[in-house]
Amino acid sequence: MRICTLVAAMAASLLAAAPSQAQQDFSKVEIEVEKLSEGLYMLVGAGGNIGLSAGEDATFIVDDQFAPLTDKIVAAIRTVTDMPVKFVVNTHWHGDHTGGNENFGKAGAVIIAHDNVRQRMSVETFNERFKQTIPASPRAALPVVTFADAVTLHLNGETVHVAHVPPAHTDGDAIIHFTKANVLHMGDLFFNGGYPFVDVWSGGHVDGVIGAADKALAMGDDTTRIIPGHGALADKAALQRFRDVVATVRDRVKTLIDEGKTLEEVQAAQPSKEYDAQWGQGFMKGEQFVELVYVSLTKK
Repeated sequence: MRICTLVAAMAASLLAAAPSQAQQDFSKVEIEVEKLSEGLYMLVGAGGNIGLSAGEDATFIVDDQFAPLTDKIVAAIRTVTDMPVKFVVNTHWHGDHTGGNENFGKAGAVIIAHDNVRQRMSVETFNERFKQTIPASPRAALPVVTFADAVTLHLNGETVHVAHVPPAHTDGDAIIHFTKANVLHMGDLFFNGGYPFVDVWSGGHVDGVIGAADKALAMGDDTTRIIPGHGALADKAALQRFRDVVATVRDRVKTLIDEGKTLEEVQAAQPSKEYDAQWGQGFMKGEQFVELVYVSLTKK
C-alpha cells in the first residue's frame, strides 16, 4: 500500500525530535503566555501547546516542545514564577511534545507519562514504512514515573487527573484534567480547527480519536476550556465540531471499505471534500487524512 510522501515526511518529523530540530530554525520563535485562571496558563511556541501550573507547591508543565526552545520556555515561565519546573507531564511520545524532556530532566524535573511513552522513547526504532531509524532518547529524557491507567497530582490547590485513553493519536495518549480550573489539556488527541494526525505506526487508531473526544466532552461543560495539542485555546463546542467531522469522515471511509474499495478508489470518492476548505488547511490535508483513516481501519 502506498503512503503519501507528504504524510511520511510529516509523520517522520513528529516521531523524532532530533531530525526535525536539525531542519528547523527556532531563532525567531516566541513563546506566548495566555493566562487561563489564577496559576494556570497556556504557552504557545513551536510544537505542541504547553500547559503551565504555577503556585506555592511547585511549577509543572504539560509537554515541553523542542529542545532548542527550552531556554525560551523557561524565560516565559519566569514571567509567571521564579520557581523551577519540578514536574513535566507528557501527553504522548512525539518529539514536538517531548523534545525538551532531556533539558528539564537534567535540571531536576520529574517526568511523568504513560507506560507506552517510556517504552517507545527508550528503544531505537526502525520504521519500515519511512525507512528511518529513530534513536532511543537519552536517559534524562525518559519518564521516571509511568502509569497504566491514570495518575493524580495534588499541587497548587488543584487536583489534576491524568488519564490514559485507548489507542487514538498513539497508544500512549493522556488527557490532563485540571478539575478546579475546569481546564483540559488533550495533547494531539485534539487539533483545533484541523484534521488530526492518526499515527497508526505508533499504535494509533481513528476510532480512539473519536472515543477520546467523547471522553473529554463527558468530562467538561459549557465553561470548560480545552488546550489542544495544536491550535488556539478551545471550548466544548469546538471539540464537538472536531469530533463530528472526524466521525463523519471515518463513517464514510468505512462504508467505502465495506464496499471493497481500494485506497485509491476511496480517495477518488473524496469523503472529506465538504470539510477540506476549513479543516484541511493546516497540518493534514484532506487526502492525507482520508489515507490515514483508511490505513487505520484496514491495518491488521
